[in-house]
Amino acid sequence: MKRRVLAVAIGALAVLASSPAAAQAASYDHKDPYKSGCGTSARAVRSAKIVSRANGEVGTVKLMWSSRCQTNWTEIKTGTSMTGTVNVYTADGRSDSFRFKAGNGGRHWGNMLKARGICAWGSVSVQWNGGRGGQNAQGTTSKACG
Repeated sequence: MKRRVLAVAIGALAVLASSPAAAQAASYDHKDPYKSGCGTSARAVRSAKIVSRANGEVGTVKLMWSSRCQTNWTEIKTGTSMTGTVNVYTADGRSDSFRFKAGNGGRHWGNMLKARGICAWGSVSVQWNGGRGGQNAQGTTSKACG
């Protein structure tokens, strides 16, 4: 009898874990926020300057939050000739990194991570003209916890 009760309890937990709501919540991780529709409900919750030691401020990095999808991602606005990597991090140890090429009017974004109730932050590293002569820059937002 005890084995049967245990088997039923394990089966119920498996059903709950595989429910559509649980699957949907995890399905946004590492996905494009605009292709998924999450970007339509987004707002910037933190921002910082992208700064080069040799050239000063070269753009802005923003940590974005989608209330609809309960996700964070990083967006930047910088020079159109710049390439680089945008990153998003969560306090529970997860991260996503996305490399971008020059173009797109200097607006770039990375993929999302589910972050309801978890602190998150974003960073970017950019370079132009091959990074020679100090032509590189970085920026990191402060943490947002929600």
